[in-house]
Amino acid sequence: MEEENNNQLNIELTEDIAEGIYSNLAIITHSHTEFVVDFIRVMPGVPKAKVKSRIVLTPEHAKRLMKAFQDNVAKYEAMNGKIDTHEEPPFPMNFGGPTAQA
Repeated sequence: MEEENNNQLNIELTEDIAEGIYSNLAIITHSHTEFVVDFIRVMPGVPKAKVKSRIVLTPEHAKRLMKAFQDNVAKYEAMNGKIDTHEEPPFPMNFGGPTAQA
């Protein structure tokens, strides 16, 4: 008799979600009870950027996600070399628009 695995999770990935959403900026905020990650696409010459996706996590899940990212980045760098994170953004955040004045 086969032993049943009750810890298995069936995950469905629909076609539209599988395409993904491109993001080149993420903003992370938190409260006492949750972490909020907003994924944004900033485009050159466009003065306004929209949040394309928002993920809300419990603190415990945020820490698990951070550890999973650390593990995956370490594996990536072991295979492909160190990722250059640039101290400054590789593009001007104003994208050529007018400079703010106070």
